[in-house]
Parts: sequence; structure tokens; C-alpha cells
Amino acid sequence: MEKRKKFMLSEADIPTQWYNITAEMANKPQPMLNPQTKEPIKAEDLFPLFAEELSRQEVNQTDPWIDIPEAVREKYKIYRPTPLVRATELEKALDTPAHIYFKNESVSPMGSHKLNSALPQAYYNKLDGTTNLTTETGAGQWGTAMAFAAKTFGLELAVYMVKISYEQKPYRRSLMQTWGAQVIASPSMSTKAGRKIITDHPNYQGSLGTAISEAIELAMQTPNCKYALGSVLNHVALHQTIIGLEAEKQMEMAEEYPDVVIGCFGGGSNFSGISFPFLRHNMTGEKHTRFIAAEPASCPKLTRGRFQYDFGDETGYTPLIPMFTLGHKFAPANIHAGGLRYHGAGSIVSQLLRDGLVEATAIRQLETFEAGVLFAQTEGIVPAPESTHAIATAIREAQQAKEEGKKKVILFNLSGHGLIDMSAYDQYLAGDLTNHEVTDEEIDKVLAEN
Repeated sequence: MEKRKKFMLSEADIPTQWYNITAEMANKPQPMLNPQTKEPIKAEDLFPLFAEELSRQEVNQTDPWIDIPEAVREKYKIYRPTPLVRATELEKALDTPAHIYFKNESVSPMGSHKLNSALPQAYYNKLDGTTNLTTETGAGQWGTAMAFAAKTFGLELAVYMVKISYEQKPYRRSLMQTWGAQVIASPSMSTKAGRKIITDHPNYQGSLGTAISEAIELAMQTPNCKYALGSVLNHVALHQTIIGLEAEKQMEMAEEYPDVVIGCFGGGSNFSGISFPFLRHNMTGEKHTRFIAAEPASCPKLTRGRFQYDFGDETGYTPLIPMFTLGHKFAPANIHAGGLRYHGAGSIVSQLLRDGLVEATAIRQLETFEAGVLFAQTEGIVPAPESTHAIATAIREAQQAKEEGKKKVILFNLSGHGLIDMSAYDQYLAGDLTNHEVTDEEIDKVLAEN
């Protein structure tokens, strides 16, 4: 019987609701806290920073399903539904009995899953009468998604891009500017937070925590301006569940169900998106799927961080978030997976990890690029450096299935392509990349200063 390669849905199959996992968690995530009063944050406390509906979604722990506005669903049709693909050629190369599937989020206009949340965030801000947005971006995927979404809904956007990525990935900067955004290398001299960091550390190459601080500061000082965040927060994870909801329907078409679901992990957006819809069946006892978050060994907040309340940014402008963290002043190594260089994990995933409902693994940089090259040579898609963490983990699982002689169904999220990341592949192929691994002493020192 011929193996089917792709599983495609029609536009009519695009979900009409997002899935809010917090409503069905036995142990709810602890609330965010006001840093001054230590009181739990209410939706209205977030209104100065975020659109009102986004603020309500952030604290909603009662409604398992949230309607997708028709205006957003209409824009989703630009690229959704995305394909589910059986990685038949990768299976052959690994000589594994495992069946490997990937949800191909790289088909969006900017080549990553980030548009799934950028569109609703821009829409809800437009609805509130906001005219300007600020945001941050690591490798540039979120910045490009937000630039397109802002343009789509007629908003002005300023993006603080982590300096090392600003220099490593000039074409991501070009994409943002093509869609009308202003792009600033972070840390910059345009904010108090940036000036202090540059003064204290003149050669600092930036981090997502720094860029978040700058974007929040500009939003708070600019009339009719709000802030948009691309990961970590609950409402971002909510929007991303459209990935897993589509994948559920597509796995039914394939007449299989995943034994393992994998996503790379920075703050949690794409891991949440692919995992949460499937995880709800584990929570009812219907299924026993494993969920693995694959993070870089150089920024191992899930595998080696500490669970505590911490700021989401370097300067301390955000509410306190209950998270696994390396400390908000942690300075990650300048790896190419810029979207994963973040010190903390979102509160939902952090609680799920504490409860043993999800797992985490840390992957070294060279193993991820080796996996990315194999995937490119077999499946034809050059994956983003972030996505190679999920691929490397899927390969590990497939190899284990071979050793055990067991069939295993593996699903991972291909969160983006790497066609604008070829300088990273150039360095890997030239033998110029190294493994970066943080020491326990470094982690302990930063956490002690928290």
C-alpha cells in the first residue's frame, strides 16, 4: 500500500476556537504578581500594556474554548491550514520502525508559526483604537510576523531586535522593514533600560530579556501605544493551539495518534501550540502521549533552571511570573537559535512540567545542526535553527524505537524554515560552530542575584 505523504485540510476546517488548557488543568498556574504589592494581577491591571481582550485572555482560567474572531480567521486563510507531512525519507535514512510526522508551520508568509498570535494581537489592539505597537524579537521570526500583522490591521510598529541577531540575520531585519516596521538593535540608546545596559556592559550582544525591557519602556512612554509579546504569556500559547487543533484532525486522516509530541522551546509558544490540544486527552486519561520540550543546552531553563517568581525582562518592568528560570539577568551564549535564547519558561508549561505532564530535554548546538542538515537532505526543507532542536529530539526518539524494535508514532512541530538563516549553516558546514554549555556555577550566580 502506498504511503501517503501529506495530509491537507480545507479552509473550512480552520478551527473556529482556540483551546485554553488552563481551564482544564487540575493544578492551575499560579497568578502573575504585581512586583510592588505582590498581589495577583487582574485583567484590568494589564490594560495599560496590552489590548483589553488579550488581558482578559491572559487571566482566563475558566473557559476552555475561546472564539477566534472572524476577521482573524479570514486572515489565517492566507496560509492556514498548514500541512501535516509524514517524514518518509527521514524514516528511511534512519532505518527506523517509527512513523515520523511534522506539522509544517514554515509555510506562513514569514516562514514561521509566529503569525498565529501576531494576527489576533494586532486585531485586538486595532479594536481598542491603539495606533502604535512595540515588540521585541530574538531571531526575527516574531518581529517579521508582527510587522506583517501590524501592516494588515493598519498599525505602526517598532521592533527591538536582539543585537546579535540584528547582525547575524540582516534579511529578517529587511523583511520587517519591507512590511513597514521600524527596527532597532537592542540594547540601544533609545531607552533608559538600553542606555544602562550599554553603560554597564559596552560589548553586550543583547538578549530577549533586554529587548522586552526596551519595548515595554517605549510602549509606556508613547501615547496610544501598546506592547505585543511573541511567547511566554498565556494568551500567546492560547492562539498557537490552532497548530495542534489542526494536527489532531490530520492525524485522524492518517489513522494514527502520536505516542510522542515534540516542540523546540524558548518561551513556549510553538511547544504549547502543538502540545496542548493533544495533552487535554492525557488529562482525561484517554491517552498516554509523551510531550517533550527541546531546549538549547546553552539556555536550559526547563532542565536546569529553578521554579520561582521572576521578571519576564532584564530590567524588571514586567509583572512577576511563576516560571522555571535561569534568572532574568542571565546572559545566554550567542547561539544561532536566537528565538530560544530566553531565560524563562511560560507559567503554563512550567506548571505542567512541575506536575510531570510534560518532559524537557537539552540539546547541544552541533547535534541540532547535524539533525537540520539530515532533515534538509531527506525532506528537502532547510529548518530554522530553532526547529532543529525538535528534529534532533525526534531523531533520538526514532533511533530508540529502532533499538527497541518498536513502532512509535512521533509528531513534531516544524516551527519555521531556515532560508534566512543560511549564515548559520555556512558556519556549521565550515566547522566554525561550537557547543555552548552553561555551568551550574554560572546559573547559581545569576539566580543568587535575582
